[in-house]
Amino acid sequence: MTQEATIPGYTYGQAPVAPYTVEDLHRLQAALLWTEEDDRSLRELADILEPQLEELLDLWYGFVGSHPHLVYYFTSDGEPNAKYLERVRARFRQWVLDVCRRPKDQTWLNYQWEIGRRHHRYKNQTDQVGGSPLFIHLRYMIAFIFPITYTVRDFIRKKVGDPERVDRLYHSWFKAVVLSVALWSEPWCAKGEW
Repeated sequence: MTQEATIPGYTYGQAPVAPYTVEDLHRLQAALLWTEEDDRSLRELADILEPQLEELLDLWYGFVGSHPHLVYYFTSDGEPNAKYLERVRARFRQWVLDVCRRPKDQTWLNYQWEIGRRHHRYKNQTDQVGGSPLFIHLRYMIAFIFPITYTVRDFIRKKVGDPERVDRLYHSWFKAVVLSVALWSEPWCAKGEW
């Protein structure tokens, strides 16, 4: 059994077909000035981040937990739901590895759409969470691009001494996070507006 198979609610390869295609992906990547170098950099970045992922997740979770208006989305009946947070954390960890290592094909796109849906109207279904907000407001999904991007730079610097290499890896990560959120945003759009 693979490590991914033990992650509750992780359904990579089983997600419904996304309403966007690999052609849509390539257009988004062009808008992000994506290159083959970004793909190589992300694979390299996975090896740098993987041993540090628990520390990185602690930082991200600490940030969310320190802001009541953010931790609100992970509550049940107004109180933080530890089991829900734990299950989401395992998938969040895997998302970092997936965004760096998985081929950007239709299967990957399908799962990105599933992630978006799970932040929108299907938010509580995967973990069967009752009494939790029904969706995360899109403004926070977009705003979260910055902390999820900016904080990674220090983790890269811990393992990489060359400033040019740090910048290359960091910029590829930034593009990957923006790409992810752009794909995740589809459920918030009216039909044909995405």
